Amino acid sequence: MLVAISGGAGFLGLHLARRLRAEGAEVRTLDVAALDDPVLEGQVEELRGDVRSERDARRLVRGADVVVHAAAALPIQSSRAAIRSVNVDGTATVLAAARDAGVRRVIHVSSTAVYGVPAKHPIEEADPLVGVGAYGESKIDAERLVGAFQRRGLEGVILRPKTFLGPERLGVFEILFDWIREGRRIPILGDGSNRYQLLAVEDLVEAVVRCFDAPVAGEALNVGATRFGTVAGDLGALIAHAGSASTLRPVPPRAAELALRALELARLSPLAEWHYRTAHRDSFVSVERARRLLGWEPRLSNAETLCAAYDWYLAHRGSLGSAGTTHRVPWDQRALGLLRRLS
Repeated sequence: MLVAISGGAGFLGLHLARRLRAEGAEVRTLDVAALDDPVLEGQVEELRGDVRSERDARRLVRGADVVVHAAAALPIQSSRAAIRSVNVDGTATVLAAARDAGVRRVIHVSSTAVYGVPAKHPIEEADPLVGVGAYGESKIDAERLVGAFQRRGLEGVILRPKTFLGPERLGVFEILFDWIREGRRIPILGDGSNRYQLLAVEDLVEAVVRCFDAPVAGEALNVGATRFGTVAGDLGALIAHAGSASTLRPVPPRAAELALRALELARLSPLAEWHYRTAHRDSFVSVERARRLLGWEPRLSNAETLCAAYDWYLAHRGSLGSAGTTHRVPWDQRALGLLRRLS
């Protein structure tokens, strides 16, 4: 089996490619960034290119049995137009190339950001899609494209993962881990009594792989941890695991939203609109459909996932790259300088 992965140099792409190679599958990846992974280099066919390029998309999908479309512009990465260009136009280009190449099935990695700020929990797949900000809106439009190509004969499956992390996940989590390591006070929006579901990357990879052959064409499936507590409880477990002197510092949500909105407009914020509008609210999905149709069961809890990612960060922090805006590199903390000094 040949599996083609767009966004193959990203956090999910790396973990998925390693799993597939370990099981003997052929893997081809496409990314604007270098794979930069000694385990995979020479083990996969690495293409450098852009999902918005028809030529690059056709190179990616040629001869593939399954395409995993994981490439995306992140919420803080660029302008509204750039996010839409990658997440919508790029998806259209990959889907068209896959259809023309006779690909058997496309797995589209979407996001629970498509639900916006929901009115009820747990969130189910049939609940309204109301994206918050450019990222959420772009993910909804990308899902609609998957549905349109499904009607034209291309099998498509949509996965909607909660925020996923694990070894090598940096981004905003690197900021959290750095502050816990230093024993600083950790600001949280609200009092931390809300339940916020996460997902281990290995559990997401398992769901992706199960979508290759399961009878789920045309389905949208939520995936998230089934064992999770409150924000305060899960962060408290991480702080205890780290042996840190850190404490949680509640911040009034409305004041934080206004400040983070201003920083976002100045392109200085480590968080996008969807993050800060949901961080103090309950946010968890039902995974019953994935359990039933995929036979999938997540192994790790929120706390276990956070602790594993923190341990990897501690072991590798001396070799982390320079600041950037992907999940594989630290994010710029300059905008948090004052808060850091006060923490």
